[in-house]
Amino acid sequence: MTEKVWQVEKVKYCELLRREVTIENEVVYPAEHLPDQPPRVTAHRCSHSLECNLMDKPACALCGTNPDMDIV
Repeated sequence: MTEKVWQVEKVKYCELLRREVTIENEVVYPAEHLPDQPPRVTAHRCSHSLECNLMDKPACALCGTNPDMDIV
């Protein structure tokens, strides 16, 4: 069975919120019977994305509501 976990990629200072935030990746580990496959990153998020979404304008690519940014 595959396993999905959120792992902290880095901690950085957000100029908009004026505090440190964590950038996290959703990592999918393969099933036990497929050991030769590496883990895959399927999503990115910011620990304070909800606060950014409450502001008047889109903040960054990780807030999820900025139409100008596309993170793959």
